[in-house]
Amino acid sequence: MSLFTKDIIKTAFSRHAETVSETFETLREEISRGAEILISVTKTNNSLFICGNGGSSADSQHLAAEWICRYKKERKPLKAIALTTDTSALTAIGNDYGFENIFGRQINALGEKGDVLIAITTSGQSPNILKAIRVAKEKTLKVIVLTGEKGATLKGNPAVDLCIAIPSIETARIQEMHELIYHTWCECVDTAL
Repeated sequence: MSLFTKDIIKTAFSRHAETVSETFETLREEISRGAEILISVTKTNNSLFICGNGGSSADSQHLAAEWICRYKKERKPLKAIALTTDTSALTAIGNDYGFENIFGRQINALGEKGDVLIAITTSGQSPNILKAIRVAKEKTLKVIVLTGEKGATLKGNPAVDLCIAIPSIETARIQEMHELIYHTWCECVDTAL
């Protein structure tokens, strides 16, 4: 292995470890609040909706699968919908109403009081995510946002119940922390059920 490759690997792992530590130190209360919201939605038999773009779209699907199938222990399936998977709905809405409406329109059709939306956006700036947040709040869903440092402005958004802004501007580190957080939430839910 070349010295160049070793340096890249060392840097990536060092930055990951630093971001894990800083995220835990600065956001553990918010992460705990997120767990409580999600435990509550399972006890009322409401639905979890998840959306994101690109890698965050994959995270949406990953989290929905953990809820519907299971995380670690055998339990009943939980209601979860990744709003990123219905290509017919996504393309019809995108074509007829614009890409910024692909998630919000689905929430408008499916969301009910007591449901929860997790909006995953590393930048906090995606128009379709911002629209989904507004529609979710209009439909009286609880809204959790997983974002990065640049998305911290969403903490002041009245449509957002909980904003967890990872203390990083590196997309890879932000995505790694999002996965760690939602896996931790899954473990909390499994333990509570």
